[in-house]
Amino acid sequence: MRISYFLLPFFLGFQLDVLAQNTSLDTASNEGTIQEQFEYLKKISSNYQEYKVVKRSELDQLEANIRDSIARYQGVIQELNATLQENKNQINQLNQEMSRTNEQLEQAIAERDSFRIFGFLLHKQFYVNLVWGIIALLLLILLVSFIRFKRSHRVTAETKQSLEDLREEFEQHRRNTLERERKLNRQLVDALNNKNS
Repeated sequence: MRISYFLLPFFLGFQLDVLAQNTSLDTASNEGTIQEQFEYLKKISSNYQEYKVVKRSELDQLEANIRDSIARYQGVIQELNATLQENKNQINQLNQEMSRTNEQLEQAIAERDSFRIFGFLLHKQFYVNLVWGIIALLLLILLVSFIRFKRSHRVTAETKQSLEDLREEFEQHRRNTLERERKLNRQLVDALNNKNS
């Protein structure tokens, strides 16, 4: 009886180990990677001289698994290509939208920095320079006009003074001439009176 107590766990452990190996081998033959499936195929195949003999069913199972893997990978590749194409399209669309947005931004900045006068779009800085140029030109014209006015006022005053002096001189000359004429007339009258007397 004692031996049975020792043998029972031994056989149970051995049986579980064999079941676990079969389960892991079946798992490797159906669900493992292709490399694991080849390793499994090498383990279960028998030897004939220098060749390995593989059961046809195991080879068919491996082929089916490889085809399934290839089909799955091709499906994944197609999904990735579709996703890649979708991402490229989305990137192109976003680039176009970004370029449109940049154009709108440039146009908005240009409109913000300028305004329309008589249908022409003038940049604000150009307008400011134009206004200051016009103001400077008007100030220059005002300064030149003021200087010319002062000069002509001085010339006019000098001319008036000269005219006044000329009038006084003419008046003085006329008085002197009248005085001389009177004296001459007086002398003539006196001479005529002396001659007649």
